[in-house]
Amino acid sequence: MTATFCKLFAFYVKMRYNKAMAFTHTTGRYASLGTISTIPGDVIDLFWTLLDRNLIGVFDLEPIINFELTKSADGNLAVTFSQPGDLTTVTFDTDYPFNESWPCHFHAVDRLGRETIMTPSEI
Repeated sequence: MTATFCKLFAFYVKMRYNKAMAFTHTTGRYASLGTISTIPGDVIDLFWTLLDRNLIGVFDLEPIINFELTKSADGNLAVTFSQPGDLTTVTFDTDYPFNESWPCHFHAVDRLGRETIMTPSEI
């Protein structure tokens, strides 16, 4: 497929179903100051990896999605994905050690391709 055909097809799907296709036209990825000052870069990278490998193409993603950090049964970090208006949640267990001092809630926000991991207070 050519890039032009892909763009036209994406436009058709968007118009046909009248849904924004969040996290599919990335122009840049960022983390807010509140995010980078409270969790390690590896955890921020984990959000993007989960999004790319497990969420995009599996779920119709909204422009704002939620990530909740919890402690798994083995004491490591677990990340739960959810989005507003959808009862579906998916929890991913990781090998990262859980840190009780980290905030529990983060959001991935897509603003016309500018994707940012943010804390709730920064939205």
